[in-house]
Order: sequence, then structure tokens, then C-alpha cells
Amino acid sequence: MGNSFPAGGFPAGGFGAGIPTDGMWQFMEQLRSTFDKQRPSGRMGRGDVRAAVLALLAEKPMHGYQIIREIEERSNGSWKPSAGSVYPTLQLLADEGLIASEESNGRKTYSLTEAGRAVTVDSGSTAPWETTGANDKSGVTALPKAGVELAQAAAQVGRTGSPEQIREAVAVLDEARRRLYSILAQD
Repeated sequence: MGNSFPAGGFPAGGFGAGIPTDGMWQFMEQLRSTFDKQRPSGRMGRGDVRAAVLALLAEKPMHGYQIIREIEERSNGSWKPSAGSVYPTLQLLADEGLIASEESNGRKTYSLTEAGRAVTVDSGSTAPWETTGANDKSGVTALPKAGVELAQAAAQVGRTGSPEQIREAVAVLDEARRRLYSILAQD
């Protein structure tokens, strides 16, 4: 993992063993860094924004910020395209004749044209949030987040907890580690 811990990534004796309280934050940052390297970046390519816009407009007309919010929601927060990528994409799709806009209540609402519908039907591709793991029901993208949140809670107990609370937290973490390994042992 590129840190000073043994092969398992944790110090000998378990998560909290031998780590001074002030070193807990350093350990947590190393853990977060490890998870961040494994996690997909959440940044998509230009074609992904285009595909996402077309997929959403195939469902119903929307304005730009609705599109941004909907992508963020459907990707469970792992992808939120900027207005600087969505609005130029909308303009490009309009220039290509795939979408049309209508002004109402001071906002432009975009919808697919017949040519746009034909493109979405012909492409047969899935929406980007369905193919990137962003909407991952397997938990692969949720696991690193849960690990970091656990490390943050452990660090908080280590900094502010009484000796008894720290011993209790170590027991909880030891049990969690055993249970995680037991999940892998099930086959």
C-alpha cells in the first residue's frame, strides 16, 4: 500500500494498536488515500455527457439544471457534470438537430426531436450511470466510502474517548474485521 504498515495494511495487533492518538489522523489519511486510488474518479468523458443528456431527454423534456441534478441523483452522487459541460453539449445537440428548446418561465426546456429519438433508439446503449459502477448495487463503490467513514469514527474515539471507550471501540473494530473476513470465507 505504500505506507509503513505490514502487508495487511494495518499495524500489528489491529487497527488501534500502538497508534498514538495524534497518529490516528495520519493513519486515517493513508487509508483514505488508498481507497481514493481504488475508486473511480467520478469524472466522465465528453461522450458520456452527451449520452446522459440524450438518455434523460428520451424520458421527458428537461432544463439544464434538471439534467445536472438528475445525473447526480442517478449516479448516487458520484458524477455531477458541471454546467460548463452540460450547456455546451445541449447547444451541440441542438446544432445537430437532435434536440429542440422551448422557452417557458424564463428557462429553456430541451426535448428530443424525431431525429434525436431515432438516434437514442438506434444506439441501443445504456446510460453512462448504468455502466460506470456509479449506480453500483454490488456495493463496490460504497465500500471505500464506508471504510473511510469507519476510520473517521475510530479516529474521533481515539482523540476524544476515555480509555474505556477506546478499548470498547477496539473490540468493535476487531469484531468488524473478523466479520469482514468471514464474508470472504463464505463460498
